[in-house]
Amino acid sequence: MVFNWFTRQRNQSSTEPQQEDSTEVSLPVAEPTTAVPNEESPQDAAAERLKWAKAAFKNVQQQKAGIAVEETLIETADTSVAEVELEVTEPSTTVTEIEPEPNEPSITDETASDAATSPLPFWAKAEADRLERLERLKENAIEVTPVATTTEIEPESPPAPELAFDEGFLWSAEILAAQGRRPEDVSLEEITWLKKLRQGLDKTRRSLVNQLKAIVGQGPLNQAAVSEIEALLLQADVGVEATDTIINNLQNKLRSEVLPPDAAIAYLKDLLREMLDRPLLQTHNPTFAPEKDTLNIWLMTGVNGAGKTTTIGKIAHIAQKSGYKCLIGAADTFRAAAVEQVKIWGQRSGIDVIANPGQNTDPAAVVFDAIVAARSRGTELLLVDTAGRLQNKKNLMDELSKVRRIINKKAPDAKVESLLVLDATLGQNGLRQAEVFAEAVQLSGVVLTKLDGTAKGGVALAVVQQLGLPIRFIGAGEGIEDLRPFSSYEFIEALLSS
Repeated sequence: MVFNWFTRQRNQSSTEPQQEDSTEVSLPVAEPTTAVPNEESPQDAAAERLKWAKAAFKNVQQQKAGIAVEETLIETADTSVAEVELEVTEPSTTVTEIEPEPNEPSITDETASDAATSPLPFWAKAEADRLERLERLKENAIEVTPVATTTEIEPESPPAPELAFDEGFLWSAEILAAQGRRPEDVSLEEITWLKKLRQGLDKTRRSLVNQLKAIVGQGPLNQAAVSEIEALLLQADVGVEATDTIINNLQNKLRSEVLPPDAAIAYLKDLLREMLDRPLLQTHNPTFAPEKDTLNIWLMTGVNGAGKTTTIGKIAHIAQKSGYKCLIGAADTFRAAAVEQVKIWGQRSGIDVIANPGQNTDPAAVVFDAIVAARSRGTELLLVDTAGRLQNKKNLMDELSKVRRIINKKAPDAKVESLLVLDATLGQNGLRQAEVFAEAVQLSGVVLTKLDGTAKGGVALAVVQQLGLPIRFIGAGEGIEDLRPFSSYEFIEALLSS
């Protein structure tokens, strides 16, 4: 069964007959207010959520059991094939055996009888020992060689995560239920990703939630409370412009009505989610997924060390698991070992890589060859890796523009997207990078990486508010499964849930 990560919310939520509010079909997620009716008491709502989580847990357990059965069948098939190969190779190995056996040919028997009647000289014994050692070395070499070749070809399959009905599962199930999902539609991959996302934003959440609740639960904001909230948001790298917008809206809301802390946090979640989704409603396409049966070219840009090559490998993995024919173009021809790194990620994902064997070759030429190969193979998604460059290097930025012109000329009918990979640990320093790259390559969105290693998760709001660019993907770990399409609802809940 193919699980399409690019369209999971939109496809599955649109088929829900019981969903009450389906007006925002184009948005990545549904409204959370449709999960629990307003007339239910808190006890009934909690019981309903627990019942939903138990049903989802049972379904995920069945999925995991099915995956385990498939893996067992594959291992059994591999073992039987290995046994057949051993049976085929046994005759050739016994011919070279030197040690005497009861069923050896007559030549061995004669040699044994001669050895029994007359003792061998010392030089003959030494020669026999040497030949025996050589034969043992050959046998060991034959056993080791096939293992080395198979590990290079097989794509990486991450180990199945441990499944436990714990607090993390309950939170993940509540998030999926609030988006109109049914228990039987929940997958193990979604639960695992939501747990990783919440864990990755743990540093930012700890410094925000408790202090925000203490401040906004005191009623209308005075100057001291405004200063405290402003300091908290700036420490999370939300940015000055986004911080002013948040504080102004909070002040207006709290002046009109008195809200308890939980209700104030709920209003803040709605406000932040609206800010993150604003570019999708104004200038950018709300859906970001490759089109089937056509060539899609995604150009990855960014400075050195942001994680472009790693992001390409992870997106290629998602695309393959979602049923797309994928290809990688290694156009980073300047950084040492960049092509080898892309090839390693291609092997992990089982994706072919188009590269130039020479050094310091023209990146545009590599892109040209990759487009030709993609067309001949019927590729649906071509991911192009580019060299890292600083935004103030005009010659390198001009070269990036040249690559974009080659794509437009060689593949005029292709759907071209340009993604900027930003390191979340850089915080506000990444905003200037985004501004310059947007002028050179017509950015379609931002990939935010390394959120698990920083307390500055609020930089996503700064990117959206100041640059008007949507967040397309988000990374919260180093594994091949630790990058997924961005959902504003899931991000905000992971950021501000207590």
